[in-house]
Amino acid sequence: MFIFDTESVDRLCRAILSLETVDECKAFLEDVCTIKEVQDLSQRLTAAMMLRQGCNYGQVSEKLGVSTATISRVSRCLNYGPGGYDTVLTRIDPEGEGGGCDE
Repeated sequence: MFIFDTESVDRLCRAILSLETVDECKAFLEDVCTIKEVQDLSQRLTAAMMLRQGCNYGQVSEKLGVSTATISRVSRCLNYGPGGYDTVLTRIDPEGEGGGCDE
């Protein structure tokens, strides 16, 4: 059984899908998450963008200030996960230009 196959997770997904603007999404995230949780999520998404661009762990860690353990988890999800990062990144950054590697 898929770990997220619960009624409450389905409800959360439907809630997210019901949002229509960035401002609505920000308001929802502010209501349901701590500032740290939103920062962590946004850093993981940026890390995924950078890894897809070919940045190495050191570049990602230096630019974002995240641990290599977090970067490793993001990388594992990119390579072996169910494809959530790929779906989102293809839609928000189809040319793969976001993130940027500062060498």
